[in-house]
Amino acid sequence: MTLFKILLAIHIFCGGTSLLLGFFILLSRKGNRRHKFAGTIYFYSMLLTALLAVVLAYLHPNYFLFIIGIFTSYMLLTGKSYLRKRSQFDVKHIDWLLSLTMLLFGAVLIALGCYNMILGNNFGVVHLVFGGFSCLFVYQDYINFKGRSSVQNYWLVTHLQRMVGSYIASVTAFIVVNNTFLPGYIAWLLPTVLLVPLIIILSRKHENNPNFQ
Repeated sequence: MTLFKILLAIHIFCGGTSLLLGFFILLSRKGNRRHKFAGTIYFYSMLLTALLAVVLAYLHPNYFLFIIGIFTSYMLLTGKSYLRKRSQFDVKHIDWLLSLTMLLFGAVLIALGCYNMILGNNFGVVHLVFGGFSCLFVYQDYINFKGRSSVQNYWLVTHLQRMVGSYIASVTAFIVVNNTFLPGYIAWLLPTVLLVPLIIILSRKHENNPNFQ
């Protein structure tokens, strides 16, 4: 068995694990011991999935898979780190580095999207959507890091947004790989359209919850 096939098998196993766990976490009560335990397993399995996607995209060149792997890794790493940030004084240099890296990849995605749209390729919409979300997340980081957020529990809200966002990436990968009838760009965007409303609901529910510690 080649190195690529071994890594691909691990990638698929971890991706399937995170897909199932993510669904359980979405339905379970937030903040209790069960949620934290499942969340820890989800984080590491999904992070390994994303990092392996980057490696696989290098071994078998696939620039979009590479960028999405970076996108997902960023959401996971920042999502987890926000649980330790209750003020701007908790921001580290690595946090700024992650945001700047995502800004770069977001700009690349937007540029690719514009280029493909000019060529008449509808898949450019996918690049623009992911690139737009990337830049939006970076702007959110900037506001939070500077202590300018108007949200009381910004650290919790951002954590929820990033983790659900990483789950959207997992669902997207599953649909795209197994898709046999949807147009490509619709398969890529469908999980985002369906699950972004959940992010909005969770954000509004917890943004000013004084009882959550």
